[in-house]
Amino acid sequence: MRLLLLRLLGVLFITSFFSVVLWHFLSNSAAGLHGPRYSERKAAGPIKPTTSRAVKDNAIIDRLLKSYSPRWKRREANFSKFRSLLSSSCHAVSKAVVTQSNTPVGSKVVYDGEKTKPLQVTKALFSTFAKEQPFGNASWDTCAVVGNGGILVNSSCAEKINSANLVIRCNLPPLGNGYEKDVGNKTSLVTANPSILIEKFSGLMERRRPFVESLRPYGDSLLLLPAFSYSHNTPVSLRALYALEDFNAVGPRPVFFNPEYLSSLARFWRGRGLRTARLSTGLIVTSLALELCTNVHLYGFWPFSLHPHGRQTITNHYYDNRQSKKNVHSMPSEFEHLLRLHVSGVIQLHLGECSTTDLNHTEKT
Repeated sequence: MRLLLLRLLGVLFITSFFSVVLWHFLSNSAAGLHGPRYSERKAAGPIKPTTSRAVKDNAIIDRLLKSYSPRWKRREANFSKFRSLLSSSCHAVSKAVVTQSNTPVGSKVVYDGEKTKPLQVTKALFSTFAKEQPFGNASWDTCAVVGNGGILVNSSCAEKINSANLVIRCNLPPLGNGYEKDVGNKTSLVTANPSILIEKFSGLMERRRPFVESLRPYGDSLLLLPAFSYSHNTPVSLRALYALEDFNAVGPRPVFFNPEYLSSLARFWRGRGLRTARLSTGLIVTSLALELCTNVHLYGFWPFSLHPHGRQTITNHYYDNRQSKKNVHSMPSEFEHLLRLHVSGVIQLHLGECSTTDLNHTEKT
């Protein structure tokens, strides 16, 4: 009797199990035929194909563009005041570059990003320093500072950039392969981050000719290296200088950023409310241009993923979409400071396409 009851219970269990499976299958089939439950609620509003970053960027762009105008007015009083404050704090003309006059044998170089490890200046190291300041007491009329932002794509800014008396570029950007129609090819000064030398040229520990040949597009410009920002920057920066000397290269002349200048520049911008771990190369060379030039024009400075005018997605750089290190630089915050200088008539910030009437919108007051 007990055996019979157990068999009946087993049959009932199996029957119930297959009934549940069948019901689940039919329910899903109906959902597939008739659509998901509450489908009419989802259909009420269109879903926008966008990302959280794009939404955030749109809101920031809307706010920033309220104060931006391409009809720029130069305000001489504001420019003179800002330049005076910057010069009295940083002294770019005499201190921006390490020279044999401002950094003698026996002195110590204090790394601006690593202040606990000063470097003693030996005779061998001293011999690599520029004999005199490369800027002298010169003052250029117009300077073009060219960032690497994707906003430069299809901008046709080459003519405007090349017409400047002094053209500054950042981190060995490509100037060929069709880019020259947007970014120009004239170069007076170009920076080179040691990380680029490590990534692209194996830190100059192997063949060095590719590095030397890669500098040809920059002509006889200054090659400005941050050799003394961190101790690991020094060896690769020196190898770059030695490679150019060893190949007797006709091209850029290597000089080193003065860490004392970079430290004073960081303090200057911190005092103006900029909170960032380190200043970007773009802001550093813009600051340099403000001490060297009467009229400073900025191109390719736009740290957002959307174009300011059409709001189409743009790449991070005009030549690739590699992202910047957000824990090191604060590009949007830096841009807001540059925008304030544009609004106050100190610098002219070019956003988007450069038209033939672009500079005709400049007025002086």
